[in-house]
Amino acid sequence: MNEDEINIHPVMLVGAGPGDPDLLTVKAHRLIGDVDVIVYDRLVAKPILELIPDTTERIFAGKRASNHYMPQEDINNLLVDLARVGKKVMRLKGGDPFVFGRGGEEALHLVRHGIPFEVVPGITSSAGCAAYAGIPLTHRGLAQGVRFVTGHSKSDEPLTLDWRSLADPETTLVVYMGMANVEEISTKLIENGLTSDTPVAVINMGTRPAQKTLLTTLSELPGTIKSSEIKGATLFVIGRVVTLAEELAWFETAATH
Repeated sequence: MNEDEINIHPVMLVGAGPGDPDLLTVKAHRLIGDVDVIVYDRLVAKPILELIPDTTERIFAGKRASNHYMPQEDINNLLVDLARVGKKVMRLKGGDPFVFGRGGEEALHLVRHGIPFEVVPGITSSAGCAAYAGIPLTHRGLAQGVRFVTGHSKSDEPLTLDWRSLADPETTLVVYMGMANVEEISTKLIENGLTSDTPVAVINMGTRPAQKTLLTTLSELPGTIKSSEIKGATLFVIGRVVTLAEELAWFETAATH
């Protein structure tokens, strides 16, 4: 059978959410049991991986800041290669595929190689982790909007964020992957207008049993990170909405530093 005769299935770009398996969408849960191979990232929680049938092939793609088990270009090509031999392929990502998940790059690569795809959105980490920490990302009188940024640049290049626009006290700022550049994030936001006592929540392993929330201030953020020695998936939520965390915490008790 030549390639023209092979039935090429759409590659499923699926969001696994922030960690709690109960936050998977119904569609994502169904598809996990209906594909031939799943290419997954480090941030996909173990309980979600345990939902994968034993008969389904698993391929670990890694993806960690400064430590890429499989380069993005190789992942892109892998998805095309698997689809071209007729396999039902799922690309399973933590959070949402199109929010700092490189899902757009993978979708473009598939399209440009004639491979169909579908996107199954997942609860992005900012929404899921903040909710589990008792922090509404917007709240009347505290935040009129919310912005998501990544604190880690491509190929470990310097951050090129518009710090002046980000330093808005009326907006909640959520920083993904900011651990390595926490000193710069703190300094630049203060230099560009946020007060040093701006509330910050550091949410580690959000929505998972090991979730830990540290409440601190913008000036004390680097020291809080250093003294806590936290590891793994971590988000920074910066802004006045963080003041609600202690009162609204329902999943775990926030620790104030």
